[in-house]
Amino acid sequence: MLFSSSLLAIVGAGEQPALSPRRLCMFNTITGNPLRELNFLTSILAVRMNKRRLVVVLQEKTFVYDLNTVAILDTIDTVPNAKGLCAFSCSLDGCYLALPASTTKGSVLIYNVMEFQSHCEIEAHRSPLAAITLSANGMYLATASEQGTIIRVHLVSDASKSYSFRRGTYPSTIYSLSLAPSTQLPDILVATSLSGSVHAFSLGFSTNQRLKRSNSLLGSIVPDSVSEVLDPAHHHVLHNAFPAGVKSYAVVRKVDKVVNESTSDPGYLAHRATVSIITFSGIFQEYSLSINNQNESSWNLMREFNLLTAIPTTVSTA
Repeated sequence: MLFSSSLLAIVGAGEQPALSPRRLCMFNTITGNPLRELNFLTSILAVRMNKRRLVVVLQEKTFVYDLNTVAILDTIDTVPNAKGLCAFSCSLDGCYLALPASTTKGSVLIYNVMEFQSHCEIEAHRSPLAAITLSANGMYLATASEQGTIIRVHLVSDASKSYSFRRGTYPSTIYSLSLAPSTQLPDILVATSLSGSVHAFSLGFSTNQRLKRSNSLLGSIVPDSVSEVLDPAHHHVLHNAFPAGVKSYAVVRKVDKVVNESTSDPGYLAHRATVSIITFSGIFQEYSLSINNQNESSWNLMREFNLLTAIPTTVSTA
């Protein structure tokens, strides 16, 4: 869906013509009518939209369209991308598309879909990519490899690494990454994994710790990139949110900041985030994540229901 508009892009999963995975239907949910259809030679693996661009990802090609006219603007030849990995920023000022740039290591191609040119290539991990996401403003890229132990955040403008977070010691498949919506640095990064856990990393707390560490003796000896990986203080885990092995997707929908004037550091903000999770078994969950000024966290389940058994509510207009 294009934000909260009536425009919906639908791709089927069957072999019937109307439900073919090679067919994309642009659909108006208000009128109930299809607007435009696009057909491809191979299966569509991902679709992304913002107010100006429509992106369709196939295994070895990615197509960029003008959303208003559905005219094709560019074709990007890619490395084999069987998972359909991609990330797309909704901002028109930083309108970037991120795609895997290698099948043997975790390299990411950052492509400017407004200027139709490659912006940079980021060497994110030694192992192939498992998940990627861009911040809403296109300034930051978060990545995880198939190893799944380290999650990194990169500054897109100069392809530099800004943060490294340790998810765990043992390998695990990362299903999704989500950066909180923000006009500047996202405050929270959330990941879901094969273990059934949800991992949240506080970028704001990590920045605060950086400043304190740079003024200490240890900070002058141990580089930031090393100490960030070893320091678990900014890692908040919700264990057993869903059964292990069930594929899941999490999104940080919003973050509210609260200034605590009673603390000795009144400039540091506590955070309250709303995290929505959907699983491939049809379960929808919404959590409230609170992180206070001491970086203590709590998860509170706000609502949960099964999408496969939920009965739609009919509103009478009589």
